[in-house]
Amino acid sequence: MAGRSVLTRAIAIIGGALLLSACAGGIIPPSRGPAPAPKPTAPTQPRPTPPTAQPAAPPETALTAGVMPGPSVSELVRQNERTAAALAAFRISCPSLVRRTDQSGLSQGQDWAPACAAAANWPVETAADFFARYFEAVQVGNGAAFATGYYEPEILGARSPGGAYQTPIYRRPPDLIDVDLGQFSDSLKGKTIRGRVEGQKFIPYFARTDIVDSAALSSKGLELAWAADPVEFFFLQVQGSGRLRLPDGGIMRIGYDGQNGRDYTGIGKLMKDRGLIKAGSMQDIMAYLRANPEEGRKIMNENKSFVFFREVNGAGPLGALGLPVTAEATVAADPRYVPLGAPVLLSMDRAEPNGVWIAQDTGGAIKGANRFDTFWGAGERARTIAGGMSARGTSWLLLPIGTVARINASAR
Repeated sequence: MAGRSVLTRAIAIIGGALLLSACAGGIIPPSRGPAPAPKPTAPTQPRPTPPTAQPAAPPETALTAGVMPGPSVSELVRQNERTAAALAAFRISCPSLVRRTDQSGLSQGQDWAPACAAAANWPVETAADFFARYFEAVQVGNGAAFATGYYEPEILGARSPGGAYQTPIYRRPPDLIDVDLGQFSDSLKGKTIRGRVEGQKFIPYFARTDIVDSAALSSKGLELAWAADPVEFFFLQVQGSGRLRLPDGGIMRIGYDGQNGRDYTGIGKLMKDRGLIKAGSMQDIMAYLRANPEEGRKIMNENKSFVFFREVNGAGPLGALGLPVTAEATVAADPRYVPLGAPVLLSMDRAEPNGVWIAQDTGGAIKGANRFDTFWGAGERARTIAGGMSARGTSWLLLPIGTVARINASAR
């Protein structure tokens, strides 16, 4: 009931702010002092026409970025282990694909039904034939792709603090509120904000430095577990899920359960721009942070984003669809450009990411058309590949056959 009360207050506060903003043209009007006395105007001087408020431009999607037909899928897809794994991952996505709203505007739930029905019993040994039979390739925008990598890290952790285990891993706080601004104004459809209520104001949630240095959450009983190494935990937050190796040798799996609403800042680029490191790999970043602990702590705090976790039991880790992701078959993408659950084919300047992937996840830094983050699983090999992954090339989105014709017909 307490959480609902806070949410009700937040909605009332934001709704009131939006109503007040109708004249100001913004979400929250600027503060104003007493209005100055009007200056006299000569009778013959015409009054200026006030500018007409322009509606906010709708967010770009794959449709507005432009979609171009690509080669036949049979020319693009080869039968190999990745293609087989992609078919298995596609099966997992199907229940969500056929019922969720596609933010990209490219597909409708029923478009995927024939492929999903066939995938249920299609042998993975001929997965390439499956993709060729049920899909057509398109490029979004110019198709120029950039891919990074992520993995499921394993770090030392404990369920209780003590000894080296002093870095708290927090559950999602009950006062962290998501607000869909589209419920208040049609011009804000597709936009959300996240924050908390303080008095009669809806304000941004605590930043990383508030949580780490000022212990803003320490007295709220939100500690899920404790990490032994703050640097390792920082990178587990970047990955969004991971495993804790407990003192008794057991494993505790933790999964993403929200973020504080602050913008993500990639500290690798920040450190390269300052000349602190030459390359931008995770290994280079970690080496510098460990060698310079005080400066490293300040650098990590420049990424104001902070991720919260929950304990995960069963298959995992879980992606943005709430379904298990598959090592070397799942890719994170921007759902405004790629339907979540759809196949994507990468042809890059590195061999490792080439082939068919399934878009089953999203990421705070994965924004824009043809931007992907490839998932490599757990273990040292996954850590090495993901940490050094930076590939450029071309991407094709695989859509159910007939989708392009329907889009063109709608455009006409």
